[in-house]
Amino acid sequence: MRAPTSGSIFAIILFAATSALPGCARRHASAPEQRPNILFLFADDQRADTIAAWGNTHIQTPNLDRLVRQGYSFRNNYNMGGNSAAVCIPSRAMVNSGKAYFRIRNDLEGVRILPEILRANGYVTFATGKWHNKRPSWLRGFERGKAVFFGGMANHLKVPLQDLLPDGTLGNDRTGGFSSVVFADAAIEFLRTYDGGKPFYAYVAFTAPHDPRMPPMKYREMYYENRPLLPRNFMPQHPFNLGPTLTLRDEQLAPWPRPKSVISDQLAEYYGMITHLDEQIGRVLEALEESGHGSNTYIIYAADHGLALGSHGLLGKQSVYEDSQKCPLIIVGPDVPKGQSTTAFTYLYDIFPTVLSVAGVPLPDDLDGRDLSPIWHGEKESVRDSVFLAYKEWMRAVREGRYKLIRYPQIDYTQLFDLEKDPDELHNLADQPDQADRIEQLKKLLQQWQEQLGDRQPWTAEKLQPRKVDLTGHPRKPDPHQPEWIVKKYF
Repeated sequence: MRAPTSGSIFAIILFAATSALPGCARRHASAPEQRPNILFLFADDQRADTIAAWGNTHIQTPNLDRLVRQGYSFRNNYNMGGNSAAVCIPSRAMVNSGKAYFRIRNDLEGVRILPEILRANGYVTFATGKWHNKRPSWLRGFERGKAVFFGGMANHLKVPLQDLLPDGTLGNDRTGGFSSVVFADAAIEFLRTYDGGKPFYAYVAFTAPHDPRMPPMKYREMYYENRPLLPRNFMPQHPFNLGPTLTLRDEQLAPWPRPKSVISDQLAEYYGMITHLDEQIGRVLEALEESGHGSNTYIIYAADHGLALGSHGLLGKQSVYEDSQKCPLIIVGPDVPKGQSTTAFTYLYDIFPTVLSVAGVPLPDDLDGRDLSPIWHGEKESVRDSVFLAYKEWMRAVREGRYKLIRYPQIDYTQLFDLEKDPDELHNLADQPDQADRIEQLKKLLQQWQEQLGDRQPWTAEKLQPRKVDLTGHPRKPDPHQPEWIVKKYF
């Protein structure tokens, strides 16, 4: 067992025209004419198992599938977790800083963010879509922006939008159009008007497939007629207490115990959101090729985290289970092996140093993220030996190899899973006598991660909460963003 190294960290898709450059020069070219453009497409709440080409035969994602076939898949990619019920806030802060959320503020004050560094190094920076880390950080990073959403969620037909005006202020407040289409349209307009004078960094942050799960009727009905399977780890309720996590907004979208019919409908709507998003991604990629700049552009596709949607009796992403914190990562490009994959452990915040590396920009010294390009170039098999996950004061987890330990300090409870035999995290091995040494080793590794990151959460809380809980009949209420048909159907 090895402790995490200092500076540790659904999908990157990379296209580049730098394959003719040998060795390191190919990845770190610094001449302006060689520097690639970067197009970052960022989804919201997409599970890692919602790509057809990765084995899900119940979903249609033709544009992501094509990119999977053209590239290199990272199949053990994670968001580290979060210090907020809105897990997307710390996730996006980590992506844009290259640092673990324990070491930064969620509003990114005092941190040089990825677009800010690229802008200082000669990149034209553009953004559209969701920015959940406050306006001041956005304004530091981007010099162009259209249809920007400063918030966490909204009715997809009523997203409040702003543009960056010529005087450097944000204005032209408005709503209108379906979010995925509006953000794709803004990205397409940017690509069509880009003059090629300097390399660009375009950040396109969709709000799909985050709820409200309200895809256009066509995409809803296609999955009502051909229903996705319920998760293999579906449960009517979570089997033990997770504190406020169990009843927060995300979890109130279905009653307790969870009816299979309700989860089935919500999965159909979720899959419809993803297929509709995939279509908009296809439009953006087509516009990039039509612009003539596709051959010298890295395209990054990622999601900020996963989503339970019935797994373990949960609906949201406020846990450290695989379904909630694992998310896709794919890299495509002329110098990247096609159709290959790795099980190396990666984090979303590895995107930060990877982008700077391919852009030929020096990396800051204090990053937790790691440059992933040596993996697809065959120079390294991995960039870390284990991953650490956390959610507020309720959960801590560490994974090394096939084994994953989860600790719940507030109820003095431990889980141990063999993810090779039990990828759905259903069979807790923690009470088996022959696992005692393994648990102790993983406990030490978890505590080493905590020390490295400055996480002061103790193994066991001073005041314990009850372990058992039954939410049958617990009251619910819809949030104001849900459309009328969802309120009538589910509340």
